[in-house]
Amino acid sequence: MRVYVPTTLTGLAAAHAGGALDQSAAYAVTPALREWYVSDDLEELEYAALNRAAQSSLRLLAAEPDAPRRRVVVALDIADSAVRPFPGDEYQDQASLGRVVLAGPVKLAKAASVHADVADRDVVADVAAAVEAVTAADAGDQDAQFTVDGAEDHDLLWFATQEITALLA
Repeated sequence: MRVYVPTTLTGLAAAHAGGALDQSAAYAVTPALREWYVSDDLEELEYAALNRAAQSSLRLLAAEPDAPRRRVVVALDIADSAVRPFPGDEYQDQASLGRVVLAGPVKLAKAASVHADVADRDVVADVAAAVEAVTAADAGDQDAQFTVDGAEDHDLLWFATQEITALLA
């Protein structure tokens, strides 16, 4: 199963040093995500799951004030048995669509790729503004949601796992 694990550059550095991602929250193509996105195209659905993880990365950045303001998502191919359903109600909580729980730490060697914001000044500024606004957006503030959507206008870049060291530099 392909899952998308939200993290930060700080979290990725720790995973790279320790060899494993210790993040339990992940995103995947779930029945609720399929219904919400209304598509049978697996590639489109996986892209939607990736974007859900990128939104979650904003929340992680809000909890790490010193982390570089760039969203990071690690794509992993893992056994279905290593993934559990999200214990909350995906259908009632928009932020939980596609959310799953990893059964435990996952070796970074299982990563298929890493996706991250470019280190461009304008992108970093939009992500920083989104980090400041994400809590208010989650509470229903439409102006804050507009700011969060501004970060989502920037696609994450794809990095091969061999490029993690350069990404962290």
